[in-house]
Amino acid sequence: MVVLRTLETLDRPHAMDPPDDGVIWWGLAQLKRERSDLNLGLYTVSRPTMNALVATNRNFKLAARLLGLDSKLEKSLLIPFREIKVECTIPKDDGTLASFVGFRVQHDNARGPMKGGIRYHPEVDPDEVNALAQLMTWKTAVANIPYGGAKGGIGCNPGELSLSELERLTRVFTQKIHDLIGVSTDVPAPDMGTNSQTMAWILDEYSKFHGYSPAVVTGKPTDLGGSLGRDAATGRGVLFATEALLHEHGKSIAGQRFVVQGFGNVGSWAAQLISEHGGKIVAVSDITGAIKNSKGIDIPSLLKHSVEHRGVKGFNGADPIDPKSILVEDCDVLIPAALGGVINRENANEIKAKFIIEAANHPTDPEADEILSKKGVVILPDIYANSGGVTVSYFEWVQNIQGFMWDEEKVNNELRTYMTRGFKDVKEMCRTHNCDLRMGAFTLGVNRVARATVLRGWEA
Repeated sequence: MVVLRTLETLDRPHAMDPPDDGVIWWGLAQLKRERSDLNLGLYTVSRPTMNALVATNRNFKLAARLLGLDSKLEKSLLIPFREIKVECTIPKDDGTLASFVGFRVQHDNARGPMKGGIRYHPEVDPDEVNALAQLMTWKTAVANIPYGGAKGGIGCNPGELSLSELERLTRVFTQKIHDLIGVSTDVPAPDMGTNSQTMAWILDEYSKFHGYSPAVVTGKPTDLGGSLGRDAATGRGVLFATEALLHEHGKSIAGQRFVVQGFGNVGSWAAQLISEHGGKIVAVSDITGAIKNSKGIDIPSLLKHSVEHRGVKGFNGADPIDPKSILVEDCDVLIPAALGGVINRENANEIKAKFIIEAANHPTDPEADEILSKKGVVILPDIYANSGGVTVSYFEWVQNIQGFMWDEEKVNNELRTYMTRGFKDVKEMCRTHNCDLRMGAFTLGVNRVARATVLRGWEA
């Protein structure tokens, strides 16, 4: 089932009553249990007071106003190209049937194929997917890679599904959307709750319909054409972004105190790389708990502990603290690297960091933005700070199309070039429009998409 709707007709998901046909229904925001057996780098925090889609639209409209965009063009850029909603029913290992709701929002393709992750999470819903798809449009434009934006997800708890159930679910979802994705159309990637194995299943299922197509997804295993350096890409991009920001303020990573909220793929790589560059990681959290050591946490030892014990809880080299306090711990640089909306009006006044690097998507809501701005806190926005992942995904896509693989040194060097150039471009927009880094990034991304749209023949 393909659903095409304008922005104004989006509804929040309603709770669904289980049908009387013996099918177990999972999806949307119905499963809110802790994922104690799946380390996603998250934990329970205050949820955002502003809907993610509303907040994203707000930032877009502020950028459009600064750019002086025509109102009709502005509306055209805001409305998604296509929204897809599908039902995915699979047999479970015990013989029962379970149905899940899957989404794919394809936001814009003016600058190239649409690009964005697929997440498996209990709280996936249309507004969240829509907001993240829109963010991908601006993010790929800020990174200046030839993509548009998309995002997808399935409302499920991957920690409660077996490997074979996850494979069946992924293949059914791919069967439902295979005609709407493609190498030059829409290129998915891993996201929260998915990984390289998920991408391998999508590649295989898609290839049954369209022939072998390694470039249809990125974030694949290297044995199937995945890029070297992809696992660390978002975290390494955070490192390069942090270096650029601190250099702008006459500082370096060495000697700075960092707090990392979220110790999944992005947070753990960021912590490891920052530590290797002389940064002092004084507090870390994940779904299992939070820890602190004001003298600095031994990150290699913590990584080993986290793998062996499936989380940071119980690490001997630091003291346990209340996970809710992680964002307000004393530090120079705060890196939120888990879910969105964790920095809001309830805790913004208590944040002590001088710099915030948004490694997560939409971790700061607009109300908190205003509070922190008045306090003089410098925020490096998500659409630039965490763009390392999609940038290396672009490198992977290029390698697949060319049939020529790069070595890891080339991948990392190219990523540094893109991240360094991206920061300079954002700062230039800040100077041009006399705005902060978030609006600098949004005006940069929106302007590039608007120019491409007009050049391709858009008419009011």
